[in-house]
Order: sequence, then structure tokens, then C-alpha cells
Amino acid sequence: MRKKEKNIVNYLVFIIVGFVLFNLVWWVCARIFDLKALPNPLDVYSAYNQAISNDIADHTLASLWRVLKGIAVSLAIALPIGLLMGTNKAANRILSPFTYFTYPIPKLALLPIVMVIFGIGEVSKVIIIVLIIVFQLIISIRDAIAGISKGDYHVLISLKATKWQQMRHITLPAIMPEILSSLRISSGIAISALFFTETFGTDKGLGFYITDSWMRIDYLQMYFGIFVLSMLGFLLFLLLDVLETIVCKWKN
Repeated sequence: MRKKEKNIVNYLVFIIVGFVLFNLVWWVCARIFDLKALPNPLDVYSAYNQAISNDIADHTLASLWRVLKGIAVSLAIALPIGLLMGTNKAANRILSPFTYFTYPIPKLALLPIVMVIFGIGEVSKVIIIVLIIVFQLIISIRDAIAGISKGDYHVLISLKATKWQQMRHITLPAIMPEILSSLRISSGIAISALFFTETFGTDKGLGFYITDSWMRIDYLQMYFGIFVLSMLGFLLFLLLDVLETIVCKWKN
């Protein structure tokens, strides 16, 4: 078996073992506490047909679309700003205080302000996701550039490479692992925040689905919605892992 195939098999085994352990712990807790509000995983998974009839696929796609839009907008904002701060000392001195001041602010605390300004519709939900992701990306990109050795550029400079060629062949590949790592962390937080934002001003999204099931005391559907939301985060992590193996081949 080739190394690449072996790595894929090991990764799949890791996923399966993790999933089995998660369900085992869940099942044990359900047996110990024996509460209606804590059904066992088999009962939750058996609610699949009911969830399909409740259009959970539409709710999942709505949530996924919001997260993807938030990630895309965050990258479009963070990449140029992070590159500017990492390559220009004056820009870094000007922008760093603003970034340091705004980054620690709990972004969900800004939700009322965002809703007052942009309304309770789609835009405000995406903006909250952007606020969660963008500042962490900016700082990660800037710090990743600072960690690149000046010697890495010497060969290209000796070949009279342009600034764009230096950025394309050295800077961007070097900062890509940090970008993807930052996206893993911030995307997980963004999905958690998405649940909260989807309880306002919408009838689509997993946050709405979970809250609606909870209000109807339909615990099986509530847990199924939570499970799907967790799988959404897991798939984003998996996608970022696959993307890293494609764009960061130099790491191996």
C-alpha cells in the first residue's frame, strides 16, 4: 500500500473510531440519566424520515450557504489587509491597534447593533460570521508573513523576480497553512454563533430548526438538528483538511 493510500485509510479509521466513541459516550449518558430530554443516539437517528419530511435538507443548505458566504467575504477582506500589514511596517503600526481593540470584542454582543443597522435578514447573519472570522484571519496572515525568513526570498531576488512573483511563489504558499488553521478554529466558532443568529428573523436554517423543535418539545428532532449542525462543522473541517493536502504539498 502506498503512503498516500495508507494515510487515507488511517484518516478514515480515525474518523470512524471517533464517531463510534462519541455515540458510545452518548448512549451511556442516556442510559445513566434515563431522561426524556436525553434520548439515546439510536432513537435520534431513527427520526431521520421525520426530519426529511420537515425539510431539514433545506435548513442545512441555508446554514451552509451562510457560512460559506461568511468565509468568502472574510477571506476577501482579510487577505489584502493581512498582506498589507505583514509587508508594510507603517500600515502595521496604523492598523494593529484597531485590530487588537476589535478582535477581543464578543461578536455576538454586536448582534443587536448589526440587526439595527442591517435588519434581521440574511445580511446581518453573514456579517456576524464575518466579524468572527475576519480579525483572526488578519492577525494569522500578518504573523505568518513575519515568520518567513528573509533568506527564502534571496534566490528569487537574485533572479530579478517582481514583487508579485515573490508573493506568488514564497509568501502565499508560506502563509497558506496558517490561513487554513485559522479558518478551522474560527469556522467552528462561526457555526456556534450561526445557531444563535438563526433564531431571529428567519424560518430557514439549522438554528431555527433546533429552536423550533425545542419549543415544540420534540426532543428527537432537536437532537437530530444538533447532530446535523455538528456534522456541518465536521464536514467543513474535513474540507479544509483536504484543501490543505492539495495546496500545501510542500509541507510533506
